[in-house]
Amino acid sequence: MKQRLFFLLLVFIGWLAVLAVQKPLFMFYHYNLAEGCTALEWLKVIRYGLRLDCTIAGYLTIVPLLGVILSIWMPGTCVRKALRVYFGIAATLVAMVFAADVALYTFWGFRLDATVLFYIQFPSGAAGSVPAGLLIKQIILVVVYAFAAIGMFNALIVPLMPDTPPVRKKTFASLAFLVAGGTLFLPVWGIVTTSTANIGMVYFSNKQFLNHSAVNPVFSLTASLFKQQDFASQFQFFPEEKRRKLFHNLLPSLPADSVYRPEVELLCTQRPDILLVILESFSANAVGATGGVKDVTPALNRLSREGVLFTNMYANSFRTDRGLVSVLNGYPAQPTTSIMKYPAKSRNLPSLAGSLIREGYTAEMLYGGDIDYTNMRSYFYSSGYGRITSRANFPRGERLSKWGANDDVTFRHLFRLLQEKGDTSAHLFSTFLTLSSHEPFEVPCRRFTHPYLNSVAFTDSCIGDFIDRVKKTPAWENLLIIFIADHGFRYPEHLKEYEPARYHIPMLWLGGAVKQPLQIETILSQTDLAATLFGQLDIPHQEFLFSKDIFNGHYPPFAFYTFSNGFGYIDPSGVSVYDNDGNRSFFHHPKEEGPTRIEYGKAILQTLYDDLGHR
Repeated sequence: MKQRLFFLLLVFIGWLAVLAVQKPLFMFYHYNLAEGCTALEWLKVIRYGLRLDCTIAGYLTIVPLLGVILSIWMPGTCVRKALRVYFGIAATLVAMVFAADVALYTFWGFRLDATVLFYIQFPSGAAGSVPAGLLIKQIILVVVYAFAAIGMFNALIVPLMPDTPPVRKKTFASLAFLVAGGTLFLPVWGIVTTSTANIGMVYFSNKQFLNHSAVNPVFSLTASLFKQQDFASQFQFFPEEKRRKLFHNLLPSLPADSVYRPEVELLCTQRPDILLVILESFSANAVGATGGVKDVTPALNRLSREGVLFTNMYANSFRTDRGLVSVLNGYPAQPTTSIMKYPAKSRNLPSLAGSLIREGYTAEMLYGGDIDYTNMRSYFYSSGYGRITSRANFPRGERLSKWGANDDVTFRHLFRLLQEKGDTSAHLFSTFLTLSSHEPFEVPCRRFTHPYLNSVAFTDSCIGDFIDRVKKTPAWENLLIIFIADHGFRYPEHLKEYEPARYHIPMLWLGGAVKQPLQIETILSQTDLAATLFGQLDIPHQEFLFSKDIFNGHYPPFAFYTFSNGFGYIDPSGVSVYDNDGNRSFFHHPKEEGPTRIEYGKAILQTLYDDLGHR
């Protein structure tokens, strides 16, 4: 009995060591973020991280516990062989999760969660974002890490498994092991604390990188999987009466028969043809007209003086699937999931295309990449788009990027589509999602050494050529072109995933339908495009619950964005950021007077998940 119990204890400690070593490895991997961290902070990361490491170590020790009980009834040599197989499989899976986690943190800024499972359903598209060198490096990491763990278990722990079963009282011994072994798994259920295990347990610092470093990626992944379905029960910050009051202060429900004129009229016609160009990963920090690098986007800088430039536009999230829903449906991005993952819910959302079709428009979609990536095909069709053009519609010789056809090819195709429309009576609503400014930033030019800036400069040149050509056609006179990014990008690289500058994006209205050049400094989100556009077109938009017309005085100016299980709220008084894992606000600029900004952000998030759960 004692030898078996000692073996089980060593298995638990062994897994604990395998998981704990991830903390310094993670920090070494992201040495640029760990710069300035003291030795004591490194030790605290390991110490606090043990709370979740114990939970996962407990789960990973369940199979050896069953093996120990089995060894009471049969020769231990058979159990040893089975355990060697188990340790090999389990260690490899843990290594794969860790390798994926440290790589994705570079791009996403948060530890691995269920988000990744959405994207790996589409392996070709996901692979298009991964540089070959990074993939090789992570494979090496998996091999080295897994072999080290497997070697430790096989050499030091498995041999301690007793060879022969006890002679007497096998049933009693089995029951005793169930009880004694169960004490190892108290951390699994959180019995040793006042609450069950959760990510917030390991948070200890006002430096978010240190908190993230302490998180166990296996726990982060598995815990998020169990949060996906019961949306309406999540983020219940306030009683219903208080939630409704706070939300109404921001987004009051206007009567369906209310009539108003926008305070500012941007257009000289109420029924223009509309071309919505969604710019992949365009950060305001890379666009000179919005305060970014001056010489990267000369075309947009020039065109911003000819149209309506919105200088304080913010993306709602950090990924294309979430940004598309924010732009095309006026629906905020969720911090723990993506509604595009659930076609039964996303097809019930109001949409720009659906509302415009009811007004006599035809809706078309153009994307040079894989339209099946992240359920986009079903999403676009259910949103009302009648014709979809994607990578498969372009000759192989024009698909020179890992993602598909570069922006020079697709902009030329878009120009032909506008020419084909001619003078037909139906109004056109065409949506175009660019792709050249997506990782790995493979574009047919080299103007900047920084790959991201170089890709933005390439797309900008395509924009300039396209606009100059369209201006020479009759289509220009009745055309409204809206440029807006799907999300920002972590540029400059020192930006944290929660900082508002990470979500600052450009929006520009251009075309013959624009009355006069303007610069709008009002704070707004992607979700506000729907109500603001329809306010100019005199189209009802009450069904867009989360969208506000910024030229309607009933709505206060604000922006709301989400990152991995957190949110930011911006208004004229400043910005506040809240971390749901740690149940705390941790970033205010300037210092907040009272809880107002955080409370408004909580009210939006609670309303969003209530709505998501009931769709």
